[in-house]
Amino acid sequence: MTQAVSEHDLARLVDAARAARQHAHAPYSRFRVGAALLDERGRVHAGCNVENAAFPQSLCAEAVALGVLIAAGGTRVHAAVVVGESPQAVTPCGGCRQKLREFASDDTPVWSADTQNWRARHTLGELLPASFGPDHWVSP
Repeated sequence: MTQAVSEHDLARLVDAARAARQHAHAPYSRFRVGAALLDERGRVHAGCNVENAAFPQSLCAEAVALGVLIAAGGTRVHAAVVVGESPQAVTPCGGCRQKLREFASDDTPVWSADTQNWRARHTLGELLPASFGPDHWVSP
């Protein structure tokens, strides 16, 4: 079960996601996204989307942040924030929901924000119901 996220950690997450968003490489869509993840040690790991002319080769902000978390020795996601500008709350895409599930539980909070305000709060289980995750594997 995921622990409650403090207001201080939530502010750190949104600040990091907003800052990462500013560095997004989005020359094709012009849709810049930043993401930040809180790991099991209370560290914040941020990423931004990185587009590629060959669109399937692009990286979502959440995937980049997960790579940063793993490279820093993190193993669990305790909270996530996604920042993007849209009339609706920006949540992780389906692929990133599955990627987050590898390192997070169903009750992990996922917040959506824009450059000024909070937009929504979900749990990963709400965003990816009946998910397939590491707990489905049986160890030999």
